[in-house]
Amino acid sequence: MTFTITKYSLVECGLQTFLWDFSRLSGDKKRVMDQNALWSIFRRIDKNGSGNISADELQSCLSNGLGTMFNIRTVQLMMSMFDSDMNGTISFDEFGKLFKYVNDWQNCFRQFDRDNSGSIDRQELSTALMRFGYNLSPQFINFMVSRFGRNRRESISFDDFIYACVCLQILTGAFRRYDYRMIGQAQFSFEQFLAAAFSVVI
Repeated sequence: MTFTITKYSLVECGLQTFLWDFSRLSGDKKRVMDQNALWSIFRRIDKNGSGNISADELQSCLSNGLGTMFNIRTVQLMMSMFDSDMNGTISFDEFGKLFKYVNDWQNCFRQFDRDNSGSIDRQELSTALMRFGYNLSPQFINFMVSRFGRNRRESISFDDFIYACVCLQILTGAFRRYDYRMIGQAQFSFEQFLAAAFSVVI
C-alpha cells in the first residue's frame, strides 16, 4: 500500500476519489467521512497493529510520485512536529494532523511546480521562497538545490521541498531571536549557532 503523488493528489485504495467527494461535503457529514476514511488508512499503515505508526511504517506508505519513497529524514522531521507525547510514534489523533499538513504542502507545491514535472527547479524554488518572504541570491538557491536535491538532480522533489522549507523556517526563527534591529544581521556565540543548527538535525 503506497500513497503516490499523482498530479499532487494522494492515491491509496480509492483515496483520490475520497478527497474529491470529501471536498463537496460540509459540516457533520464531512467530519464523519473524514474520520472514517482516516481511520481506515491509519489501520492499513499500522502494519503490526500496535495502535501507533512508526517512521518506517509511515515511510513505506509515502511516495513523492517520482518513483521513490519519501526521504526518511523528511518523515522523521514531520513526525517530530506532530508526536505530541514524544514517544517516537504517531497516534491516530496525531496522524490526522500530519495528514492535513502533508495535504497543505501539496497544495503549496502545486502552485510553484509550473511545468507539472513533479519537482521544483531552481527558478520555481526561487519564486516559492520569494513568495514566502525570502530574497535569496541565485548562488544560495543553487546551494539549496544541490543540498536538498537527491541523486544530483537539478530539482527538488515534493518531500525534499517540505524538508528544505521547514529547515529554512526553523533557522529563520532562530536567527530572528538575535537580529535585534531586524536588519538581516545578527551576532551569535558559538553555542547559540550550534543550538540553531542542532534544532534541524534529525
